[in-house]
Amino acid sequence: MLICCRALPTAAMDPGLPPEVRAALSRAQMPAGALSAVVQDVDAGTALLSWQAQRPVNPASLFKLATTYAALDLLGPAYAWSTPVWLTGALHDGVLEGNLVIKGQGDPKLVIERLWLLLRRVQQMGVREIRGDIVLDRSAFVIADGSPAEFDGEPLRPYNVRPDALLLSYKAVVYTFTPDAARGVARVGTEPALQGLQVDAHVPLLPGPCDDWRAALKATPGDAERMRFAGGYPGSCGERSWPLAYADPASYNARLLQALWRELGGTLAGSVRDGPAPATPPSFEVSSPALAEVVRDINKYSNNPMAQQLFLTLGLVRRGSGTVDNARAVLRDWLQLQLGERAEGLVVDNGSGLSRETRLSAEGLAQLLHSAWRSPVMPELLASLPVAGVDGTARRSRGGVGRAHLKTGSLKDVAAVAGLVLGPGGRRRIVVGIINHPQAELARPALDALVQWAIKQSS
Repeated sequence: MLICCRALPTAAMDPGLPPEVRAALSRAQMPAGALSAVVQDVDAGTALLSWQAQRPVNPASLFKLATTYAALDLLGPAYAWSTPVWLTGALHDGVLEGNLVIKGQGDPKLVIERLWLLLRRVQQMGVREIRGDIVLDRSAFVIADGSPAEFDGEPLRPYNVRPDALLLSYKAVVYTFTPDAARGVARVGTEPALQGLQVDAHVPLLPGPCDDWRAALKATPGDAERMRFAGGYPGSCGERSWPLAYADPASYNARLLQALWRELGGTLAGSVRDGPAPATPPSFEVSSPALAEVVRDINKYSNNPMAQQLFLTLGLVRRGSGTVDNARAVLRDWLQLQLGERAEGLVVDNGSGLSRETRLSAEGLAQLLHSAWRSPVMPELLASLPVAGVDGTARRSRGGVGRAHLKTGSLKDVAAVAGLVLGPGGRRRIVVGIINHPQAELARPALDALVQWAIKQSS
């Protein structure tokens, strides 16, 4: 059900920026014109602050608020993704004379633990040997050809993993380094194991401070067959983990399934390949966690692949196919209903905010939060936001520690924050601050100052 609430007022009590915000911008050598901001009591008739609020700007990951709120509203907090599985052919004495077929339908949280349970379910049905293939149906999403390096030239950054109807374990590998002082090495753990990927089991310990430890390892993450560490690991770092997108994402699913099936004691005569699922009812289905839980992961940790999976799911569920065009149309139409005239200049790209083209005004984002506050899904959305100074991407925030639920946004030319704070007398206030500037990150203290001002302001 679509929820549309009364519009935020455009008048502000004070058209200027608070002195502490101006001072923070000045210290960062940032022009005040780089900032767009709104502060609004959720129940008041007048905005406390409206600064360049109507200008369409790049909100970075603040756009996840739009995607997650729309999904909660259109799909419902209890929505879950289903991944159907077929055992085709005859099964005798543990041997499947046919294929194991898995159809992806966009589950954003098909992580290694849940994939392990899926394959255990196959074994519980009596399968130990698959004489055919493992067939993966990924047709629910239609993704144009492209490279994970397109956005910023960093294809191995986990945030650049491209969406997939069958996104297994985020197509990433986590390397863990555990110092063993007695042996003078750091043991290297790999999760998940991938068929055909060899990884050095240990690296020498290095003396000195824990500075740029990743560079000290001298790794070869671009090699899909072998992860070497020609350097060493500073022992002072303690245990650290390094998540990386796999160098050959096209082969990731096959490598992971082959390794995991073998680890479970199964054998596979054929290969892992793409193909269509049968038209018959599946042998069984596995369900994802509820959307309310998925939304927490997306917003707390600003998970871009999960956000894009959710974005395409909107197109799949509402328009029958998980294409980017369908997803954009669903989200754009929903936002226009929510925002009315404040949708002016709106540009919807990929739903995650990992984009140079996305545009939304601070006023529009404040209106969206105003609408969310009065919606039936307010508790789920609010609980998904990081708590300032406590968890998620806001754990290092110095603005409103423990008194603010804030979504953060960061790109090389964007620093942003939006959410709700607890003001005097238990008043809830909407806060939106977006800086678009080549040195935006240097002015993040100005956003902290804005949040603190919103909390302390008596009226």
